Amino acid sequence: MGRFLIKLIVNAVALWLTTLVVTGVHVVPYADDSTAVFVTFLLVALIFGLVNTFIGTVVHIIALPLYILTLGLLALVVNGLLLMLAAWISSLMGFGLVVDDLWSGVLGALVLGIISWLLGLLTRPLTSRR
Repeated sequence: MGRFLIKLIVNAVALWLTTLVVTGVHVVPYADDSTAVFVTFLLVALIFGLVNTFIGTVVHIIALPLYILTLGLLALVVNGLLLMLAAWISSLMGFGLVVDDLWSGVLGALVLGIISWLLGLLTRPLTSRR
């Protein structure tokens, strides 16, 4: 449970940093106070994690031949679409992630992946088994 919370917080921080870097990606909190903003980032990170885990895995397996054919470039578009799907799911709740267009989603997914990877390297000692 502790590793899950650390990974969720890392993804929420990565999402927050992504919204600062990519102009076409932002988060609309459910309320205006700072606690609501933090909780909104946690919820969006959870939604994006679930989308990546369940839908992303299936899409990546099905699209494997196309990944090979395009030398992996299709993965950027698929990850952007998964980010847009997470935005759509969170918008159904009346708050959450907003992605302006496909290319913002592609750039956002790329930046989010790089930041998550870097933060994951920093927090690896916290999440490793003892």
